[in-house]
Amino acid sequence: MKSKQLFKELMMLSFATLIISAAVFFFLVPSHAAVSSVSGLAIVIRQFVHLPISVITMILNISLLIIGFFTVGKEFGYKTVYTSILLPLFIGMFEILFPHFTSFTHDALLDVVCYIFVVSIGLAILFNMNASSGGIDIIAKIMNVYFHVELGKAVSIAGLLISFSSLLAYDSKTVILSLLGSYLNGIVLDHFIFDQNMKKRVCIVSPKIEEIRDFILNELHSGASIYKCIGAYHGDVHDEIVCITDKAEFRKLMNFVHEIDEDAFITVYKVANMQYRSKVLEEKVF
Repeated sequence: MKSKQLFKELMMLSFATLIISAAVFFFLVPSHAAVSSVSGLAIVIRQFVHLPISVITMILNISLLIIGFFTVGKEFGYKTVYTSILLPLFIGMFEILFPHFTSFTHDALLDVVCYIFVVSIGLAILFNMNASSGGIDIIAKIMNVYFHVELGKAVSIAGLLISFSSLLAYDSKTVILSLLGSYLNGIVLDHFIFDQNMKKRVCIVSPKIEEIRDFILNELHSGASIYKCIGAYHGDVHDEIVCITDKAEFRKLMNFVHEIDEDAFITVYKVANMQYRSKVLEEKVF
C-alpha cells in the first residue's frame, strides 16, 4: 500500500474511532447503559473496580485482541489492532479534557438514543473500510468459529449478554434501557451500513438498447447483460438489458433512459450481495 493511501486510511480510521469514543463518553457513560459494546461492559465494571473507563476499555480490548489472535488467527489485521488501542486513548483524552462532565440531556433515554445514532456513524465508516472497533466483534468472531453461530446472531448475542451485565451494578430500568438500546443499535447500524450499500438490479426493455448499453459501458463504466425476451401479448421478440448499479449510478441511468425513451419498460430489484470477478483481473474466457 502506498504511503499516501495508508496515511489517508489511518486518518479515516482515526476519525471514525474519534466519533465512536465521543459517543461513548458524552452519551453512553452518562446513561450508565451497557449497549452492545465493550465500552458498555467497562461502564459496569467501573462500579466494582475504581479505574477510568478508558483504562478498563483498553484492558478489555487488548485482552480480546490477544485471545482473538490465538483463537481465530490472522483475521484481525492492523486496522482492528489500531482502532482497538486508539478507542480507549480517545476516551482517556475526553476524560482529561472534561473531568466533571455529566450529561448533555440529563435524561438516560435521550442519552442512549443520541449514543446509538452517533456511534452508528463511526461504526458505519469502519465497517465500510472493512475494519471494526474490536471488542464485541472479536467476541462474535470467536463464537462464529467455535460454536458455528452466524456472525450477525453472534453480535446480537454478545450485545445482549453485555446488556444483561448491567443488572450486576444498576437497577432494572437501566437493564431494560440497555436491552432496548442494543436492539435499536442493531436496526440503526443495519440502515447506515447495509441500506446505504444496497445495490439495484435494473432490467430495461426498450428499442434503444444499443444507446443504453453504450451509456452503461462508457458513462457508468459498468457491465450489463442482454437477453432475448418474448412479449406475451403479441409474441414479439425484444431485447432486455440487465445491470447492477449503486444509488448514484441508478439516478444517472434513469435520467438517461427517460431522455431517450419515456416508454421504456423498467423493473428494479434490491440486491443485498454480489460476487463477481474484478475487472482489474485478466478477462476470463468461457
